[in-house]
Amino acid sequence: MTQDAALGIDIGTSGVRIAARGRDGALLAMSQAAMAAPLVDFGRALQDPAIWWDALVQAFAGLKLDGLRVLSLAIDGTSGTILPCDADGAPLGLASMYNDVAEAAAVKAIQQVAPAETAALGSTSPLARALMMDAKAPRVLHQADWLVGKLCGRFDVSDENNALKSGYDPVQRAWPAWIAGTGFDLSRFPKVVPAGARVGTILPAMAQQFGLPADVAVVAGTTDGCAAFLASGARDAGDGVSSLGTTLTIKLLSATPVFAPQFGIYSHRIGDQWLAGGASNTGGGVLASFFNREEIARLTALMDPAVPTGLDYYPLSRPGERFPINDPAFEPRLTPRPPQDHLFLQGLLEGIAAVEALAYRKLAELGASPLVSIRSVGGGAANEKWTAMRLRALGVPAKEPESEHAAMGTARLAWRGIGHDA
Repeated sequence: MTQDAALGIDIGTSGVRIAARGRDGALLAMSQAAMAAPLVDFGRALQDPAIWWDALVQAFAGLKLDGLRVLSLAIDGTSGTILPCDADGAPLGLASMYNDVAEAAAVKAIQQVAPAETAALGSTSPLARALMMDAKAPRVLHQADWLVGKLCGRFDVSDENNALKSGYDPVQRAWPAWIAGTGFDLSRFPKVVPAGARVGTILPAMAQQFGLPADVAVVAGTTDGCAAFLASGARDAGDGVSSLGTTLTIKLLSATPVFAPQFGIYSHRIGDQWLAGGASNTGGGVLASFFNREEIARLTALMDPAVPTGLDYYPLSRPGERFPINDPAFEPRLTPRPPQDHLFLQGLLEGIAAVEALAYRKLAELGASPLVSIRSVGGGAANEKWTAMRLRALGVPAKEPESEHAAMGTARLAWRGIGHDA
C-alpha cells in the first residue's frame, strides 16, 4: 500500500537532512549528508554554494522512498545566507553566510534610512552584505531561494521568513521603499510569497534524478529556526517553545506581531500568525561553569523541586543581558551560595526558570499573545526535576514536541502548499 508524503529539506550549517512526513504528521523516512567542504577563509564567512547542492544530492541518494508517493517538497535554509546570481540562477561568486560581517560603510548606509524595527540592521545584515556584492549581478538570492530554483527552475521567488533579515516588511507584505535609499536596486531581490505557498513543479530532470513523481509541487519554505519551531507541533497562538541549550532561547506563536529592536525581537510571519522570540544570556553555559555533566546528574537526584530554595538568582556567566532585560552592564546574581552543592544547583535552575517566565511575560507586555502552553527542546529538556520547576514558574501545561528535526517542520509547510496542514 502506498502512503502519501511531503518532503522537508533542511539545509544546516554542516549538512543536509531530508524528512518524509505523512498526512498524519508521522516521520516516514529520513536521510542526511554532511557538507564536504568548509567555509572559504578570506577574513569573511564565505562558501561555495555547490557544496549545498552536492550535500542535497547525497541526502537524496540515501533517502528510502519505497512505498511512498511524494506529493510536495519545501526547503529551509540558514537565515541570512545570500549569494549573487545571474538571471538564470548561476552563481556569480561565493555565498555570504549568515554570520558573515559586512563592511562598516554598508551597515551605516542602512542605519541612515532604515526604521528601527527592521530586522535588516546590524553588522551581519544580509542587506548590508548584498550592498557589497557586484552591482552587475542581476539577482541576490537567499540560500533556500537558490535551491528551490535548482529544483523547479524559478530563481525569482523567496519566502517571507528568509526575506525578513534582508529588509522585507512582513506587515505590509512588501519590500519597503526605504531600501532604495541605501543604494541597493530592489529589482535584484526576488519577489516574496508566504511560507508554505506553492511556487512551481519539480523539473523533469530533477524528478528523474531523485526518483520523484513528475508532478511534485515545490513549495516556498522558511528559515532553519522557523522550521525547528514548526517541527515542535506548535499550532496555536500562545504556544511557546523553549530551547534549553548553552543559552536560553524562547519562541512564541502569536496572533499579533512584536517588533522590539532594543531586545533583539522581531516577528516572522507564518500564514496569519506570527512567530516572535528572543534569547537570554542565561542557560546551560552558566551551569557548566560550576558543574560537569556527571555532577549535575548526581546533584539533581538530591533536589526536591517541591521545596523552593528562595535564592532568587539571575544566572549569567558574565555581566550583560539582552532579553528579557536589556542591559549590557547587568550583573549576575549568584549569591549567597549555600554550602550544599545540590541546593546551589537547584537555585541556578530555579533562576533560569524565573528568567524564562519573565521572558514570556515580557513578550506579552510588548503585544504578543500570552503563553498558554510550553514545549521544551535542547539538552535541558530531559531534566524532569528542572521541568517541574519551570512549569511552576511558567504556570502553563507542558506539551511534548512532535520532533526536534527542522526538516519535519519544513515538511509541514510542504503539506500546507498543497492544501493540507499535517
